[in-house]
Amino acid sequence: MPEKRPRCPPAPACAGHARFPRHAGDGRRETRPPRRAGEGCAPHHLSRPHQETGVPVPWRTGAIGTLNALLTALLLTAPANAAEPPVRPSGAADAGRGVLAPGASAAAERAVGTACAQVAAGVWYTWGGGHGARPGLTHGRKDPTDPAGEHDPERLGFDCSGLVRYAYARATGADILDGDASAQYHTHRTAADGLAPLRPGDLLAYGTSAGQHHIAPYPGAGKMAEAQQSGTRLTVSDVRLGGDCFGAVRVDTGTVAGPVPRTWGTGVWTKAQPSVRAARVHAFPGPTTVRVACQEHAEPVTAEGYTNDAWSCLPDYRAWVTNIYIQGPAWLDGVPTCSG
Repeated sequence: MPEKRPRCPPAPACAGHARFPRHAGDGRRETRPPRRAGEGCAPHHLSRPHQETGVPVPWRTGAIGTLNALLTALLLTAPANAAEPPVRPSGAADAGRGVLAPGASAAAERAVGTACAQVAAGVWYTWGGGHGARPGLTHGRKDPTDPAGEHDPERLGFDCSGLVRYAYARATGADILDGDASAQYHTHRTAADGLAPLRPGDLLAYGTSAGQHHIAPYPGAGKMAEAQQSGTRLTVSDVRLGGDCFGAVRVDTGTVAGPVPRTWGTGVWTKAQPSVRAARVHAFPGPTTVRVACQEHAEPVTAEGYTNDAWSCLPDYRAWVTNIYIQGPAWLDGVPTCSG
């Protein structure tokens, strides 16, 4: 029988224009000050526990309407809670409970517990916090566009992706999610669960098909543990629907299957098809570890002094990249040819 070759998944549909307020959650990408809480958002206030199983949730998709409808089915609405006293970190009660639903792996539960412990400790959000040489609290950076970040360089804390990085590093003993929100959402360490219900430890991402600017772990019960914006402490808050809630990803902390080379160069765009004329999907700001499903000969590309007609399918991005920008030989060793 002929060898069965893998197919590259099609690129997701564009997420459209973001209606959700822009967060300074990820200090490695976001440069605009956040708007007031709730501005531009649908008024979803989620407080009651909900059923954690049986409702499908799309993973890493730009189909915002589908995601919102499915999340709405998962999450029950209720009136907003009263504000916490200033001396008590927002969401401290939920943070003290840690994991709020069953069904997660032991590593995911440890990650949630770590994130919630930082909330309960009253740790500050700091722009760029948590992105030192090793996972952990760091002083933030001053965002000149955001007056609320005046004290970030004086405070030890996390931004959104710094918190996710630290939580999973403590959970696994390895720095498996270094990078910004977009890199974490597109991690090659993804569990292949297709359409599946949300479980504690899943990562909720906000942004568009061009990139994600905010990310937060899900502890269950319609909540998320997040480092939201300058001038605030970490919090456990209600999952926000609508706007640019982009998708969810479940982290696989085990051994990664398949080739995982690194790209090189800066500002390297992936494409919806193996062609320079195809639509752009995602840009790598710098060298990035990627998972390659298959490769094929297609349109020749000349760049950086090289010419190559080989393109690789990156399933975690649902996109293609010329092999010129993947470290290794022109035709990657150990990577199968894509099917037609």
